[in-house]
Amino acid sequence: MALEADGNKLRLQDVLEKPGNEMCADCGNPEPDWASLTLGVFVCQACSLLHRSIPHISRVKSVQDTWEDSEVELMAAMGNGAAKAKYEQKVPAFYYRPTHTDCKLLREQWIRAKYERNEFEFIEKQEPYSAGYREGFLWKRGRDNGQFLSRKFVLSEREGALKYFNKQDARDPKAVMKIETLNATFQPAKIGNPCGLQITYLKDNSTRNIFVYHSDAKEMVDWFNAIRAARFHYLQVAFPGASDEELVPKLTRNFMKEGFMEKTGPKHTEGFKKRWFTMDDRRLMYFKDPLDAYARGEVFIGSKENSYTVLAGLPPSTQGYHWNHGITIVTPDRKFLFACETEAEQRDWIAAFQRVINRPMRPQEYAVEAHFKHKP
Repeated sequence: MALEADGNKLRLQDVLEKPGNEMCADCGNPEPDWASLTLGVFVCQACSLLHRSIPHISRVKSVQDTWEDSEVELMAAMGNGAAKAKYEQKVPAFYYRPTHTDCKLLREQWIRAKYERNEFEFIEKQEPYSAGYREGFLWKRGRDNGQFLSRKFVLSEREGALKYFNKQDARDPKAVMKIETLNATFQPAKIGNPCGLQITYLKDNSTRNIFVYHSDAKEMVDWFNAIRAARFHYLQVAFPGASDEELVPKLTRNFMKEGFMEKTGPKHTEGFKKRWFTMDDRRLMYFKDPLDAYARGEVFIGSKENSYTVLAGLPPSTQGYHWNHGITIVTPDRKFLFACETEAEQRDWIAAFQRVINRPMRPQEYAVEAHFKHKP
């Protein structure tokens, strides 16, 4: 019996080493140590927990357990490559495929979409996010009082906009967000809801934030992918020669870094104030509160070729800061001074700034930089 178990362990090890099986079938994490016996896929521990939420579809087992002959044979017959060909055969180019760093909501809905709802085997099941039009109610955070109220949202590719309405029978929308500048990113911790989504858009070249959620996880992920679909079709028209591979990274983006820092004004004489900072590509924005609708200010971060640099520390004469880990950003026009609470935070912020500064500017970014220079 022990020999048989050892033999099965070795055979299972062989199956794990087949191409495709060396990564989690659902999030791409390397060296998966769990398997779904019913689906024939190898998954990481985090995804195995999500598989447990669909016990009628997936039964998971650790690779370290004792395996029966028949179980090893099942895994050998299926495996991640064959499962992908079956369960992911019709994933739209715009559909967001989560990685192990994404929030639980996205990872769980991807797993349910594949194995429970079979969304990528039957194209008609993709209607909620691929139809080019979507309307429904979302809980939206009030700008002034912070209360979440139910608001009607309408996304229309034909009109090139996402709109929301304050009253149910209102004819005119409270806001029109152009698909051209729309972004969406899941922010469960910040919003305080597992389905919390932050939507941003540009209004008069300034960033505006909207915070929403829905109690139904599938609804929220469908909204997210509908926004991605609208962005994809908009960009296909805007850049007719571009390939899907070039367009997909531009559909939505997560912020490069967020957190509290202290800042001082342009004269460097007033005291430092604590502010919430968001680094969104080349825009560094600061807010009084993480859930503010508008930034108090925005700083454009260009590239080193254009005389932008980031330095650890503050100029020797600086006063009025409470946190000791300084950062100086030098732009062609002035120096921006920030202070971080810990050395680790300082290191992370400098790394984020450095990544942007090291990247050459694209032609359209010069136009953005010019806008910043003319801001009042």
